[in-house]
Amino acid sequence: MQSNPSPDFMSLPLEEDIFEWQFAILGPRDSEFEGGIYHGRIQLPSDYPFKPPSFMLLTPSGRFEIQKKICLSISNYHPEHWQPSWSVRTALVALIAFMPTNPGGALGSLDYKPEDRRALAIKSREVPPKFGSPQRQKLIDEIHEQMLSKAPPIPQTLPNVPNEELAPDSCDEHADKVDEGGNTSKSMSGSSSGHPVPEAESLAAENTGEASAVEVANHQVPEASRRESIPRVPSSLQNAAIATQKPKHDRLLTLAALGLTLAIMALVIKKFLKINGLGGFIEGKF
Repeated sequence: MQSNPSPDFMSLPLEEDIFEWQFAILGPRDSEFEGGIYHGRIQLPSDYPFKPPSFMLLTPSGRFEIQKKICLSISNYHPEHWQPSWSVRTALVALIAFMPTNPGGALGSLDYKPEDRRALAIKSREVPPKFGSPQRQKLIDEIHEQMLSKAPPIPQTLPNVPNEELAPDSCDEHADKVDEGGNTSKSMSGSSSGHPVPEAESLAAENTGEASAVEVANHQVPEASRRESIPRVPSSLQNAAIATQKPKHDRLLTLAALGLTLAIMALVIKKFLKINGLGGFIEGKF
């Protein structure tokens, strides 16, 4: 990220704990979040990149709860989606893509009105959020200053673009499986009590991994890919078709076996009667 910085996000690790990263993202363009600066915290597991990180937003946005781990397809609530080839940069790209989507009742999500989100976007530029130890706050202030210098102005009017109706994450099923301890509790020492834990970049993802993460974040394949790819029949429909075809196949085999059995029985009876001197009768009948 240092060699190839993005205008849409910035992230830096703590000097004393490289598993904790502070970040800020710009609100995705053509949305009620445009122009906003949203700070957050990433907690990497000790076996990263083989397991996904957790995310916490620190700036009120009307989309995610603050200071609470949020459920995303790229977070530790859904380890089945994570790929070791992804990085912090990839995760931030996907997080930006998540913002204008329908929250669908997922853990850590909010569903404020567009005008309320716009008001929070304006307020987010004024001062960075206050969080944790002096070292953390110093990093947050540094990131905010740099993001503010390249943030576009907030549009005067709200975009008339409805949020996509996406299937919500099934985070309730995973909530009990997420480990709230570990590095999180250690890295929170020195912080105040009560802290648990875009389109610009997603439109032109810089590598295949980032594009894949955005697709996972949106729970759908991009429109261009849908037009170019061959339609796939859902597995449930395939199973139903197989179940329908299987009885027909079984009936044909049964009829063939029955016909063969009758033919063998006819030959056996004919031979038996011929041996017992009824050959003429057999020849006349068969």
